[in-house]
Amino acid sequence: MATVKVLVTGGAGFIGSNLVTRLLDEGYAVRVLDDLSTGRRENVDTRADLIEGDIDDEAIVREAVRGAEVVFHQAAAGSVARSVAQPLVTDRVNTHGTLTVLKASLDAGVQRVVSASSSSVYGGAAALPSVETATPSPRSPYAVSKLAGEHYCRVFAQVYGLATVALRYFNVYGPRQRPDSAYAAVIPLFIAALSAGQQPIIHGNGQQSRDFTFVDDVVEANLAAARAPAAAAGGGVFNIACGGSHSLLELLDVLGREMGVSVPPVRTEPRPGDIRASQADVSAARQVLGFEAKVSFEEGLRRTVAWYRAVSVPPAP
Repeated sequence: MATVKVLVTGGAGFIGSNLVTRLLDEGYAVRVLDDLSTGRRENVDTRADLIEGDIDDEAIVREAVRGAEVVFHQAAAGSVARSVAQPLVTDRVNTHGTLTVLKASLDAGVQRVVSASSSSVYGGAAALPSVETATPSPRSPYAVSKLAGEHYCRVFAQVYGLATVALRYFNVYGPRQRPDSAYAAVIPLFIAALSAGQQPIIHGNGQQSRDFTFVDDVVEANLAAARAPAAAAGGGVFNIACGGSHSLLELLDVLGREMGVSVPPVRTEPRPGDIRASQADVSAARQVLGFEAKVSFEEGLRRTVAWYRAVSVPPAP
């Protein structure tokens, strides 16, 4: 059997690099496209072929997709907070970048595109858990750009026959997610603060809840989306999560117990664009993709803390 050739955009980033390593271990020939603006060269497995370039550069994207059978589109300008500060950059990378990847994939004869979306498209959903058929109500430029990417995936499936699958990630965390960024996610920020004996910062009262999802499960979801029958999954969008809900105060408590420290948080004003609660209905991913998250909240945090202890990660800014 011939080795399947795949492209991972954003393959030097947190989720993308974990996916790259797993694909290589599965025997795939992997090419990575990343501009290294937030991703790190050292994250890229040496067995992969790295092309350095922007996701909205048509010529570079066409070069990257050449010969690929499957494209895992993970590249993005992430973070709600960053999108509030830089909406034009967010739109260029996330909306135009996704369209560029889809058009290049179509022209190159790619068999399937699995595209990373976000639970942020739901906004402050009135009904929880959120089901994919609910009307999206994005509350940030980031969420709008991710929803636009989903629509482009659906249209390319319906109009051009390109098999696309969009995955709505819910608060992914795990190894290689770093705290040393102005827009770092909450779990690496909490771990960095607790490691340094500093007070973690909570925006709001800490009761806001999230469906935290371990990165290994997200990797498995991408593989499942690539393998699912096109007749059932093509053009579809699926929640990728555990289906649970944990508050930030609960998160801080579990991390404190795991790390053997107890440091009270500092509370500040809520951030623009943030949502109060997030939880996924995961039945569609189970039924259509055959995917179900395996790593529990506590086990995922245990593995994440172990990774931070094993590597030298700069502190939060």
